[in-house]
Amino acid sequence: MNTTPSDRQVKIVEVGPRDGLQNEKNPVPLAAKVALIEQLGAAGLRFIEAAAFVSPKWVPQMADSAAVMREITRLPGVCYSALTPNLKGLEAALAAHCDEVAVFGAASESFSQRNINCSIDESLARFRPVVEQALAAGVPVRGYVSCVLGCPYEGDIEPAAVVHVAQALLDMGCHEISLGDTIGRGTPASTRALLEVCLRTIPAPQLAGHFHDTSGTAVANACTALEMGLRTFDSAAGGLGGCPYAPGASGNVSTEALVRALHARGFETGIDLPRLQLAGQAILDIVRR
Repeated sequence: MNTTPSDRQVKIVEVGPRDGLQNEKNPVPLAAKVALIEQLGAAGLRFIEAAAFVSPKWVPQMADSAAVMREITRLPGVCYSALTPNLKGLEAALAAHCDEVAVFGAASESFSQRNINCSIDESLARFRPVVEQALAAGVPVRGYVSCVLGCPYEGDIEPAAVVHVAQALLDMGCHEISLGDTIGRGTPASTRALLEVCLRTIPAPQLAGHFHDTSGTAVANACTALEMGLRTFDSAAGGLGGCPYAPGASGNVSTEALVRALHARGFETGIDLPRLQLAGQAILDIVRR
């Protein structure tokens, strides 16, 4: 693939501290979360999803998010973001001085009901005041769309359903939409088919790929998206992750594997791979313990 110099830079959004750890059954110590975030920043990650201001009843692993944001040493030039499903979560994120917040919808009605207890359209209505208030406070908002390449309850998902949710989030004011293969059933072929539809109406710079590696195809899917013009990808150090509402889903694509593949193809990430590998191994040692 021919690329121009400006086209060779890939943005990595590190989701390990949030999406990666949220499904761990055993509590991960606060100090370990803080160390992970700081090590990731030192390795050159410039976009780190550090926290989630959600109900501790439903996601207990994220109950210490305010403390995490308070304890980390922030590096200049690094964006520390948090998931905020509602106004209460947004208020907490603003109080914690998050640099960016994110809202999360789904392309599957069944998954939406299981994950956030409402329909897709109801979820979009809930997000609107969150986005409005975040933007009014000068905080950018990122949008997630789950189950874009398949749902654990419904099976295949039509690309038009993905576009509907993604466009609605963009219209609200989200600056970027992360397309999530939540259960990791995507293939390069299905990734291409989805993006062919999405890119008809949504510019590639506004889309990100978020692939789980359940079937071992996450890096290949990311490379397909890369060929189609996407330059932003979510990943988790050590391949951490899974989703409490997606039975059988394995971890996110590992940041190490993704960066290695990108560098091998001549793309630039600004990430120090050896330091990243140390950060990933350190958190894996803790969660496996």
